[in-house]
Amino acid sequence: MATQHDQHPDDRQYRAPALEKGLDVLELLAHEDRPLTLSQIVQRLGRSTGEMFRMVQVLEQRGFVAQGREGFSLTARLFQLGLQRPPTRGLIEIALPRMRELSLLVGQACHIAFHSVGEMVVVARMESPGHLGHSVRVGYRRPLHLATSGIVLYAFQPADVREQWENLIQPRPTSREMTRFRHAADEIREQGYAMRLSGFVDGITDLTVPILRSDRAAAALSVPFMHLKTPLVTEKTVISEMLKAARDMSAEIIAADTRS
Repeated sequence: MATQHDQHPDDRQYRAPALEKGLDVLELLAHEDRPLTLSQIVQRLGRSTGEMFRMVQVLEQRGFVAQGREGFSLTARLFQLGLQRPPTRGLIEIALPRMRELSLLVGQACHIAFHSVGEMVVVARMESPGHLGHSVRVGYRRPLHLATSGIVLYAFQPADVREQWENLIQPRPTSREMTRFRHAADEIREQGYAMRLSGFVDGITDLTVPILRSDRAAAALSVPFMHLKTPLVTEKTVISEMLKAARDMSAEIIAADTRS
Protein backbone atom coordinates (compact mmCIF):
# COMPACT_ATOMS: atom_id res chain seq x y z
CA MET A 1 0.00 0.00 0.00
CA ALA A 2 1.36 3.42 -0.93
CA THR A 3 1.95 5.88 1.87
CA GLN A 4 1.23 9.61 1.70
CA HIS A 5 4.93 10.23 0.99
CA ASP A 6 4.86 7.79 -1.93
CA GLN A 7 2.02 9.58 -3.69
CA HIS A 8 2.44 12.07 -6.47
CA PRO A 9 2.31 15.66 -5.12
CA ASP A 10 -0.98 16.26 -6.97
CA ASP A 11 -2.56 13.21 -5.27
CA ARG A 12 -2.02 14.37 -1.70
CA GLN A 13 -5.12 14.43 0.50
CA TYR A 14 -4.44 17.88 1.92
CA ARG A 15 -3.22 20.86 -0.06
CA ALA A 16 -2.65 24.51 0.76
CA PRO A 17 -1.96 26.21 -2.60
CA ALA A 18 -1.15 29.64 -1.17
CA LEU A 19 1.28 28.19 1.35
CA GLU A 20 2.91 26.06 -1.34
CA LYS A 21 3.42 29.13 -3.55
CA GLY A 22 5.07 31.00 -0.69
CA LEU A 23 7.35 28.08 0.10
CA ASP A 24 8.25 27.79 -3.59
CA VAL A 25 9.35 31.44 -3.60
CA LEU A 26 11.43 31.04 -0.42
CA GLU A 27 13.11 27.87 -1.71
CA LEU A 28 13.85 29.49 -5.07
CA LEU A 29 15.46 32.58 -3.52
CA ALA A 30 17.39 30.44 -1.03
CA HIS A 31 19.27 28.74 -3.86
CA GLU A 32 20.11 31.92 -5.77
CA ASP A 33 23.35 33.86 -5.33
CA ARG A 34 21.81 37.02 -6.76
CA PRO A 35 18.42 38.73 -6.33
CA LEU A 36 15.64 37.81 -8.75
CA THR A 37 13.15 40.17 -10.35
CA LEU A 38 9.44 39.40 -10.20
CA SER A 39 9.46 38.35 -13.87
CA GLN A 40 12.34 35.93 -13.18
CA ILE A 41 10.45 34.43 -10.23
CA VAL A 42 7.36 34.05 -12.41
CA GLN A 43 9.37 32.38 -15.18
CA ARG A 44 11.29 30.03 -12.87
CA LEU A 45 8.19 28.85 -11.02
CA GLY A 46 5.84 28.76 -14.01
CA ARG A 47 3.22 30.85 -12.24
CA SER A 48 1.20 33.88 -13.27
CA THR A 49 2.46 37.39 -12.60
CA GLY A 50 -0.64 38.24 -10.57
CA GLU A 51 -0.37 35.40 -8.09
CA MET A 52 3.38 35.79 -7.67
CA PHE A 53 3.07 39.57 -7.17
CA ARG A 54 0.63 39.06 -4.30
CA MET A 55 2.74 36.31 -2.75
CA VAL A 56 6.00 38.27 -2.91
CA GLN A 57 4.29 41.35 -1.47
CA VAL A 58 3.05 39.37 1.53
CA LEU A 59 6.48 37.78 2.09
CA GLU A 60 8.05 41.24 1.92
CA GLN A 61 5.53 42.66 4.40
CA ARG A 62 6.27 39.80 6.81
CA GLY A 63 10.00 40.40 6.50
CA PHE A 64 10.99 37.16 4.76
CA VAL A 65 12.12 38.82 1.51
CA ALA A 66 13.44 42.27 0.69
CA GLN A 67 13.43 44.23 -2.56
CA GLY A 68 16.54 45.97 -3.83
CA ARG A 69 17.60 47.53 -7.11
CA GLU A 70 18.32 44.15 -8.68
CA GLY A 71 15.24 42.36 -7.41
CA PHE A 72 14.07 40.29 -4.46
CA SER A 73 16.27 38.32 -2.07
CA LEU A 74 15.83 36.47 1.21
CA THR A 75 16.30 38.32 4.47
CA ALA A 76 17.80 36.69 7.57
CA ARG A 77 14.36 36.21 9.14
CA LEU A 78 14.11 32.47 8.48
CA PHE A 79 17.65 32.01 9.75
CA GLN A 80 16.85 34.00 12.91
CA LEU A 81 13.74 31.92 13.53
CA GLY A 82 15.83 28.77 13.27
CA LEU A 83 18.30 30.11 15.82
CA GLN A 84 15.44 30.61 18.29
CA ARG A 85 14.76 26.87 18.54
CA PRO A 86 15.68 25.82 22.12
CA PRO A 87 18.29 23.16 21.15
CA THR A 88 20.00 25.60 18.76
CA ARG A 89 19.82 28.57 21.11
CA GLY A 90 21.08 26.46 24.03
CA LEU A 91 24.09 25.18 22.11
CA ILE A 92 25.07 28.66 20.97
CA GLU A 93 24.75 30.01 24.52
CA ILE A 94 27.05 27.24 25.73
CA ALA A 95 29.52 27.72 22.87
CA LEU A 96 30.03 31.50 22.92
CA PRO A 97 31.99 31.77 26.21
CA ARG A 98 34.25 28.89 25.16
CA MET A 99 34.74 30.43 21.73
CA ARG A 100 35.76 33.71 23.35
CA GLU A 101 38.31 31.91 25.55
CA LEU A 102 39.65 29.98 22.57
CA SER A 103 40.00 33.06 20.40
CA LEU A 104 41.90 34.93 23.13
CA LEU A 105 44.13 31.93 23.76
CA VAL A 106 45.16 31.23 20.15
CA GLY A 107 44.85 34.75 18.71
CA GLN A 108 42.63 33.62 15.85
CA ALA A 109 38.95 33.97 14.94
CA CYS A 110 36.63 30.99 15.29
CA HIS A 111 33.08 29.99 14.39
CA ILE A 112 30.62 27.13 14.76
CA ALA A 113 28.45 25.59 12.06
CA PHE A 114 25.35 23.39 11.97
CA HIS A 115 23.93 21.13 9.29
CA SER A 116 20.96 22.56 7.38
CA VAL A 117 19.31 20.70 4.49
CA GLY A 118 22.49 19.32 2.91
CA GLU A 119 24.60 22.36 3.75
CA MET A 120 26.74 23.67 6.56
CA VAL A 121 25.67 27.05 7.92
CA VAL A 122 27.66 29.28 10.27
CA VAL A 123 25.53 30.16 13.29
CA ALA A 124 28.01 31.98 15.58
CA ARG A 125 31.47 33.48 15.34
CA MET A 126 34.12 35.13 17.49
CA GLU A 127 36.48 37.70 16.02
CA SER A 128 40.25 37.54 16.40
CA PRO A 129 41.46 39.53 19.42
CA GLY A 130 44.34 40.99 17.40
CA HIS A 131 44.51 43.52 14.60
CA LEU A 132 44.60 40.79 11.96
CA GLY A 133 42.16 37.95 11.54
CA HIS A 134 40.02 36.06 9.08
CA SER A 135 36.42 35.43 10.11
CA VAL A 136 33.37 33.95 8.38
CA ARG A 137 30.06 35.80 8.62
CA VAL A 138 27.10 34.29 10.43
CA GLY A 139 24.70 32.83 7.88
CA TYR A 140 27.44 31.74 5.46
CA ARG A 141 26.56 28.38 3.95
CA ARG A 142 28.05 25.87 1.56
CA PRO A 143 27.10 22.33 0.46
CA LEU A 144 28.46 19.80 2.95
CA HIS A 145 31.05 18.29 0.63
CA LEU A 146 32.55 21.68 -0.28
CA ALA A 147 33.36 22.89 3.24
CA THR A 148 35.61 21.47 5.94
CA SER A 149 32.91 22.14 8.54
CA GLY A 150 30.45 20.21 6.40
CA ILE A 151 32.73 17.21 6.06
CA VAL A 152 33.31 17.14 9.83
CA LEU A 153 29.58 17.37 10.56
CA TYR A 154 28.96 14.48 8.16
CA ALA A 155 31.94 12.45 9.42
CA PHE A 156 30.59 12.16 12.93
CA GLN A 157 27.14 10.82 12.05
CA PRO A 158 25.76 7.27 11.97
CA ALA A 159 25.33 5.61 8.57
CA ASP A 160 21.59 6.27 8.30
CA VAL A 161 22.01 9.99 8.96
CA ARG A 162 24.87 10.18 6.45
CA GLU A 163 22.62 8.66 3.81
CA GLN A 164 19.82 11.14 4.58
CA TRP A 165 22.21 14.09 4.35
CA GLU A 166 23.71 12.87 1.07
CA ASN A 167 20.24 12.90 -0.50
CA LEU A 168 19.77 16.53 0.55
CA ILE A 169 22.92 17.92 -1.13
CA GLN A 170 22.09 20.18 -4.10
CA PRO A 171 23.29 20.23 -6.76
CA ARG A 172 23.93 16.51 -6.53
CA PRO A 173 27.69 15.74 -6.44
CA THR A 174 29.11 13.44 -9.08
CA SER A 175 29.92 9.87 -8.06
CA ARG A 176 33.62 10.78 -7.99
CA GLU A 177 32.95 13.81 -5.77
CA MET A 178 30.81 11.70 -3.44
CA THR A 179 33.52 9.05 -3.18
CA ARG A 180 36.12 11.70 -2.26
CA PHE A 181 33.69 13.21 0.24
CA ARG A 182 33.07 9.90 2.00
CA HIS A 183 36.77 9.02 2.01
CA ALA A 184 37.72 12.39 3.51
CA ALA A 185 35.00 12.02 6.15
CA ASP A 186 36.24 8.56 7.15
CA GLU A 187 39.81 9.85 7.51
CA ILE A 188 38.65 12.81 9.61
CA ARG A 189 36.55 10.59 11.87
CA GLU A 190 39.53 8.33 12.50
CA GLN A 191 41.83 11.30 13.19
CA GLY A 192 39.28 13.12 15.34
CA TYR A 193 39.65 16.50 13.64
CA ALA A 194 40.24 18.13 10.25
CA MET A 195 43.22 20.15 9.05
CA ARG A 196 42.75 21.14 5.40
CA LEU A 197 44.00 23.97 3.24
CA SER A 198 41.17 26.35 2.44
CA GLY A 199 39.73 25.85 -1.01
CA PHE A 200 38.64 29.48 -1.16
CA VAL A 201 41.28 31.66 0.54
CA ASP A 202 45.06 31.49 0.11
CA GLY A 203 47.10 31.46 3.30
CA ILE A 204 44.32 29.89 5.37
CA THR A 205 44.15 26.37 6.82
CA ASP A 206 40.74 25.22 7.99
CA LEU A 207 41.01 23.61 11.43
CA THR A 208 37.77 21.95 12.50
CA VAL A 209 36.70 19.67 15.37
CA PRO A 210 33.29 18.15 16.18
CA ILE A 211 31.16 19.25 19.11
CA LEU A 212 29.54 15.97 20.05
CA ARG A 213 26.12 15.28 21.48
CA SER A 214 26.36 11.63 22.47
CA ASP A 215 27.74 9.72 19.46
CA ARG A 216 27.22 12.36 16.77
CA ALA A 217 28.28 15.88 15.89
CA ALA A 218 25.79 18.52 16.98
CA ALA A 219 28.03 21.25 15.54
CA ALA A 220 31.49 21.86 14.14
CA LEU A 221 33.97 24.28 15.72
CA SER A 222 36.37 25.88 13.23
CA VAL A 223 39.37 28.17 13.24
CA PRO A 224 40.36 29.64 9.84
CA PHE A 225 44.05 29.58 10.73
CA MET A 226 45.98 32.51 9.25
CA HIS A 227 49.61 31.82 8.33
CA LEU A 228 51.34 34.88 9.74
CA LYS A 229 55.04 35.59 9.14
CA THR A 230 55.59 35.61 12.90
CA PRO A 231 53.07 33.05 14.19
CA LEU A 232 52.14 33.13 17.87
CA VAL A 233 50.99 29.50 17.93
CA THR A 234 51.24 26.45 15.69
CA GLU A 235 48.37 24.68 13.97
CA LYS A 236 48.80 21.66 16.24
CA THR A 237 48.62 23.84 19.34
CA VAL A 238 45.40 25.38 18.06
CA ILE A 239 43.93 21.94 17.33
CA SER A 240 44.81 20.81 20.85
CA GLU A 241 43.04 23.81 22.38
CA MET A 242 40.06 23.36 20.05
CA LEU A 243 39.65 19.73 21.10
CA LYS A 244 39.65 20.78 24.76
CA ALA A 245 37.06 23.49 24.09
CA ALA A 246 34.89 21.07 22.11
CA ARG A 247 35.04 18.47 24.89
CA ASP A 248 33.95 21.09 27.43
CA MET A 249 31.09 22.19 25.19
CA SER A 250 30.00 18.58 24.63
CA ALA A 251 29.97 17.92 28.38
CA GLU A 252 27.84 21.02 28.99
CA ILE A 253 25.42 20.07 26.20
CA ILE A 254 24.96 16.57 27.59
CA ALA A 255 24.46 17.97 31.10
CA ALA A 256 21.87 20.45 29.79
CA ASP A 257 20.07 17.63 27.93
CA THR A 258 19.97 15.59 31.15
CA ARG A 259 18.51 18.50 33.14
CA SER A 260 15.81 19.11 30.54
